[in-house]
Amino acid sequence: MTPGWWRGRRVFLTGHTGFKGGWLALWLTDMGAQVHGYSLAPPTSPSFFEVCRMAGSLASSVIADIRDLAALKAAVQAAKPEVIFHLAAQPLVRRSYRDPLETIGTNVLGTAHVLSAALECPGVRALVNVTTDKCYENIGSGRPFLEGDRLGGTDPYSCSKACAELVTAAYREAFCVRAGLAVATARAGNVIGGGDWAEDRLIPDFLRCLDRGQPLAIRAPTATRPWQHVLEPLSGYLILAQRLAAGEAAMAGAWNFGPEPGDAQPVRWVVERMCERVAGASWRIDSATDHRHEAHLLELDSTKARTQLGWRPKWRLDEALNRTIDWHAAWKRENDMRAVSLEQIHAYSLAGAAAGQAR
Repeated sequence: MTPGWWRGRRVFLTGHTGFKGGWLALWLTDMGAQVHGYSLAPPTSPSFFEVCRMAGSLASSVIADIRDLAALKAAVQAAKPEVIFHLAAQPLVRRSYRDPLETIGTNVLGTAHVLSAALECPGVRALVNVTTDKCYENIGSGRPFLEGDRLGGTDPYSCSKACAELVTAAYREAFCVRAGLAVATARAGNVIGGGDWAEDRLIPDFLRCLDRGQPLAIRAPTATRPWQHVLEPLSGYLILAQRLAAGEAAMAGAWNFGPEPGDAQPVRWVVERMCERVAGASWRIDSATDHRHEAHLLELDSTKARTQLGWRPKWRLDEALNRTIDWHAAWKRENDMRAVSLEQIHAYSLAGAAAGQAR
């Protein structure tokens, strides 16, 4: 990634009030980009968006639904972006069981709306649609997923993200190539980091229980996920967007941004590491029997991103956990969380520069 490339760039970011979107908005504004956000109100209170005082640093912030096509088109036209990052989504598996129509409407139709709005704004050169590792049809093969593997999903969330991938591919071939709009999808693993207060996510649940002095109840201690700090995939999205905007046609398509193979670890491993680092933390097995189906093993093969984009993870899982704990502890001390978050972004960027020099 070239930080100077982003100075003065007009960027339209959906989902800017969410966890990943908030971190991406902060990183972009720190590099001097003019960020125009479009999203629902922050999904939790507190939220990364609020505690890092993001509203005042954006060129504009529209609070609206991506299912509202007229509002979305008006916002894109007003922003006149060169690059679009689409992160707005209903991102929770268990919530998708409770409200499948909201999930499918937001994640599938919302994606079509973003693509349609981009096509009607001639200045847009690149669009990165952020989906998930759960878009793959998980048949229990035991191997990491490759970008060309079959898409699918047995829960509404996974299904919706597989559909979002198909919608993006159809728009790219039918409309975007002819319009000169370079479009890619980005599939990341289970991101962690400071400022995530979402429901039914392991690390936020752990920290909530810690603050309450309660043991964390674990549904599936042997379930394995590709854990990574939130800055890892975000750096990949930024590199990818630069290459797309430069007119590199080969960059259009699907991309995995997963951690090092050794960082795909079971839930039990992650929780035990967290308990080792935080005094008073504990956990137990959740004895409830009405758990919905969730895949046992998820892992991504990111060879394509490594070889074609020059992207690779910089922080191993232990470092990611430490950074998450440090961020939460700073928030509990009522520190300036915008400054704390920027310090982590700068530390990550320096780690990337050092890794590049070492290679």
